[in-house]
Amino acid sequence: MSDKSTETRPAGAPLDRSDVRVKHAASAGDVISAFLDRVRSGDLGSLPVVVGLILIWTVFTSLNPVFLSANNLVNLLFDCSTIGVISLGIVCVLLVGQIDLSVGSMSGFASALVGVLWVNQGWPALAAIVVAAIAGAAVGVLYAVLLNRFGMPSFVATLAGLLTLLGLQLYVLGPSGSINLPYDSVMVNLGQLMIIPAAVSYVIALLPGAALLIAGWRTSARRRASNLSAASSTSLLIRSIVVTVLLEIVVAYLNTGRGVPLMFGLFVGLAVALDYALRRTRWGRSMNAVGGNREAARRAGINVRAIYTSAFVLCATLAALGGVLTAARLASASTQAGTGDVNLNAIAAAVIGGTSLFGGRGSAYSAVLGMIVIQSIASGLTLLNLSSSLRFMITGAVLAIAVIVDSLARQSRVSHGRA
Repeated sequence: MSDKSTETRPAGAPLDRSDVRVKHAASAGDVISAFLDRVRSGDLGSLPVVVGLILIWTVFTSLNPVFLSANNLVNLLFDCSTIGVISLGIVCVLLVGQIDLSVGSMSGFASALVGVLWVNQGWPALAAIVVAAIAGAAVGVLYAVLLNRFGMPSFVATLAGLLTLLGLQLYVLGPSGSINLPYDSVMVNLGQLMIIPAAVSYVIALLPGAALLIAGWRTSARRRASNLSAASSTSLLIRSIVVTVLLEIVVAYLNTGRGVPLMFGLFVGLAVALDYALRRTRWGRSMNAVGGNREAARRAGINVRAIYTSAFVLCATLAALGGVLTAARLASASTQAGTGDVNLNAIAAAVIGGTSLFGGRGSAYSAVLGMIVIQSIASGLTLLNLSSSLRFMITGAVLAIAVIVDSLARQSRVSHGRA
């Protein structure tokens, strides 16, 4: 009686069968076929948000060609950077299956601290920014203590924090309610004017493709050394060339206008650093493990409380930094900072970009993609002179679609795993 599970395997054959096709991928067709297999299994990656972004840009460009003009895209990237940095922190707490509803108020309080310490008290701008970041970290520690020690759900703890931080923001700003920052300062120039030199931007655009090729080659070498299947050099080279060409085209187009904003470069740099930490370090693997199954992670020896603490501290600190960038962008700190739709946009950007609300899955780049989607909607509607009410409705619809896609993909992964 034959049993397929006990079939003999030729010596030297790959030990895992899930990506054998990738190993032999010598053509674009094989690479595409392997990609489609992953999609059918529920591993959608950034596909839905990329498709959605293309549709949004196509619609707005057909209604107003100015939308895709170089200078409008530069302004769009400036505006993405402020809430985008806050959204990076949201990715951290969502990964461990928690939430922080106070990031908007934290950013507003941080901007108020910088304004008061720098302008009113005469502190150096850098020292004021450091104090704001420390305040954010302290708030994150407090949330972790409330969760770890007292079992208070993060939803409740951060909702209380939202109200408290809003009150602190109003108290710090005092009766005036607004503080103008020096227009000739480096901080304000960063938020409004600073552009990466064209030559430097072209060089930076080469780095992602080179990093993709080197990292892929090292991973393949390790897998082959362990007698596992691995991606072919041809497929790695194709992906690297495609990424490099696309980025160089984008940079060249932006340089026909004002150029690539330095503040957006800072945002992307933070995303790259966080992505590396989440994918390549023990801490990052622990984050995903805790979000996937807390009890299993605890039994595996992971310090779950420490992971929760790190997630909340990172989230609140990045929210504070986002508040500083917002103050730089607006050249002021006021009672309006951090209010309105800042909270919702920061959370929506992470979810729309592909971070799961169920925990255990997501990436730093999801915040970048999601923020570009949200800001594209806002920019397109502004160019069409349409009411901001439509922006809320469209963003809400996109968020709902993203959650539905995430839920369906999760069900598909579960079904595929059982099969």
